[in-house]
Amino acid sequence: MRGMLSMSERQQKQPDKETTDRKMMREAALRMALTSEARQRLANVKMVRPDLASSIEEYVIQLASSGKLRKAVDDEQVKQMLGALQEKKREINIRRI
Repeated sequence: MRGMLSMSERQQKQPDKETTDRKMMREAALRMALTSEARQRLANVKMVRPDLASSIEEYVIQLASSGKLRKAVDDEQVKQMLGALQEKKREINIRRI
């Protein structure tokens, strides 16, 4: 009886499988919608700004699922998206008197 899972253990494993499946589907969609250079740039951005990278991924997935994407998004287009979504940085100048 050691090998059998209790009902609560099975219920806990179910959401993990659904999350994994959803993540795999998302990655497959991005693989088809982005060039390898664009995927690499998003991976680099994700290390520093995961929220920004996720919003671009969502946008690309929405474009692909709605049929508005004619060809794979390249690195230059990802740069443009990053520039559009990135907040304006405040420039701080320190003057010494």
